Amino acid sequence: MVVIGLTGGIATGKSEASRMLQELGAAIINADLIGHEAYRQGSVGWESVVQAFGKGILDESNEIDRAKLGAIVFSDESELQKLNEIMHPIMERLVEENIAEYKESGNEIIVVEAALMFEAGWNKLVDTVWTTDASQETVISRLELRNGLSRSESKKRIDSQMNREDRLAKSDVILSNTGDLNAFKNVILDAWSGIN
Repeated sequence: MVVIGLTGGIATGKSEASRMLQELGAAIINADLIGHEAYRQGSVGWESVVQAFGKGILDESNEIDRAKLGAIVFSDESELQKLNEIMHPIMERLVEENIAEYKESGNEIIVVEAALMFEAGWNKLVDTVWTTDASQETVISRLELRNGLSRSESKKRIDSQMNREDRLAKSDVILSNTGDLNAFKNVILDAWSGIN
């Protein structure tokens, strides 16, 4: 039984890697989806975040509008830190519960997909960390194409994340995503064969 932490910077192919690993038979825990649950109205996360950032971050149905919250936290590092201090412990508990459930169900390979694996300290929950990686220019062009972000907005998102070199230095396996989808699939298959 192996628990893999899957991480990587924005637009480096984490979701694609996760999808491929699921097709190969891994059980997937997506920290972003857990985060969405933790932000839902009536949850502890919702209460704490609204208390910290005010009702201006809510949409018309009183759910947290992640775009409004994102505009605040991605333009001020102290605001991002405040949000992370609220959400990381809540999400860590939920990730741990998910890992335990999958282990009980007899899953041999569990993947925890989390952009903030190292920043949140969740690498202590996994046996090995696999990191998707692409050059900054590749990431910027993907963000422009996929999210409609300008070059400066893309840079702001990239700069708000952990430094690429630090992330790679802490990783056990680096999944290079610089070519096309078939090339990336071969990278994933190579890594997968290393654990089977």
